[in-house]
Amino acid sequence: MKVGFYTLGCKVNSYESEVLINLFKLKGYKVVPFNEIADIYVINTCSVTNSADSKSRKEIRNAIRRNKDAIIVVMGCYSQVKSEDVKKIDGVSIIIGNKYKNETVKLVEEYIKNRKQIVKIDDLNNICFENMTLTKFENHTRAFVKIQDGCNNFCSYCIIPYTRGSIRSKDKDIIISEVKSLVNNGYKEIVLTGIHTGHYGADIKEYDFSDLLLELESINGLERIRISSIEITELNDKFLNVLKNSKKIVNHMHIPLQSGCDKILKLMNRKYDMNYYFDKIQKIRNIRKDIAITTDVIVGFPNETEEDFRKTKENIKKLEFAELHVFPYSKRDKTKAAIMDNQIDGNIKKQRVKELLLLSNELKDKYYNKFIGKKMNVLTENIHNGIVMGHLSNYGKVMFKGSKDDLNKIIPIYLISYKDGIYNSKKVEKILV
Repeated sequence: MKVGFYTLGCKVNSYESEVLINLFKLKGYKVVPFNEIADIYVINTCSVTNSADSKSRKEIRNAIRRNKDAIIVVMGCYSQVKSEDVKKIDGVSIIIGNKYKNETVKLVEEYIKNRKQIVKIDDLNNICFENMTLTKFENHTRAFVKIQDGCNNFCSYCIIPYTRGSIRSKDKDIIISEVKSLVNNGYKEIVLTGIHTGHYGADIKEYDFSDLLLELESINGLERIRISSIEITELNDKFLNVLKNSKKIVNHMHIPLQSGCDKILKLMNRKYDMNYYFDKIQKIRNIRKDIAITTDVIVGFPNETEEDFRKTKENIKKLEFAELHVFPYSKRDKTKAAIMDNQIDGNIKKQRVKELLLLSNELKDKYYNKFIGKKMNVLTENIHNGIVMGHLSNYGKVMFKGSKDDLNKIIPIYLISYKDGIYNSKKVEKILV
């Protein structure tokens, strides 16, 4: 039987879908592109915004239209919080929340026997980590490794604690074993991911994220360690010391800001103010002068005035991010922000998003242009018409003339020019120290 996957949302979802792809293959199923005719469609949903809900519903219906006789599996965050809505979509066979994902193949085979709709939605509080592991990550040079799930922060705009439950960490020995297996299978870069990645170990007490990074540092053959995202409040002295001495943590960090205005940060129930944020960023740059720091920003949060937005914009300029991920505030059920006064008009949100995206392009060009004329290392990922593509440690995208022999390697290159988000470059003999 053929199975097609569609994954929305975060890297955690991508990791979980990859685990399921491998499980289906082990059971003899053939995995095909989602837009092809399949016997089974798996839609791994997201619910972080209203737009994510809408996209989830759209892809569920697309799958049903493509093959009305197919088994339709809907899982993930949208299923977890809106299972009743999913049930109302005629043609859905199996509904799974954010627990029991690793039982998907078994549930599909149960459905084949009984042809009765299956719904597996559980309370996510006080549950253990649902262990999933990978030995390969299809069509990727870098591999994601999920180390943590859940969040206890309850930011006033965020539905994630309800979709993912409370924090829980993967057993460290399982992580180390998984990373070693991936490295043995040729992966040179590992991306550590979770719902609240830097909070890894908070439920373990005697072992934390920094301890894990130190262990990963010692794995032979692992060239790069990338952290998908980390909160500014998790950049304690222990972590900064690990960052300072690491030879493998890449020269890029994604650190959510959400707002550059103290008033809005407080309303968001973020656990820092701008002085704290500036201080931590300065400490990072004292350790790594040229590190790329990217961030998330929400605009149009309730009560955000033009002056508040101006403060955010000015502070973003001062922080000199390498790139911004910008989102309009989206009202989510169960969250405190949803019932706040002074909700912002949608047109104002769109304009603020537009302004910050333009600023993001300026900041990105300013940051990456600094490296023109320098020699750096690129991890090569794919090739098309003799042009090899890959990423630098600072996540700069690179292209150069090469061959298939250059793939999945760390290659020294000379950066010639930068345009439209990509470096034009050429291979060099060696990196100058």
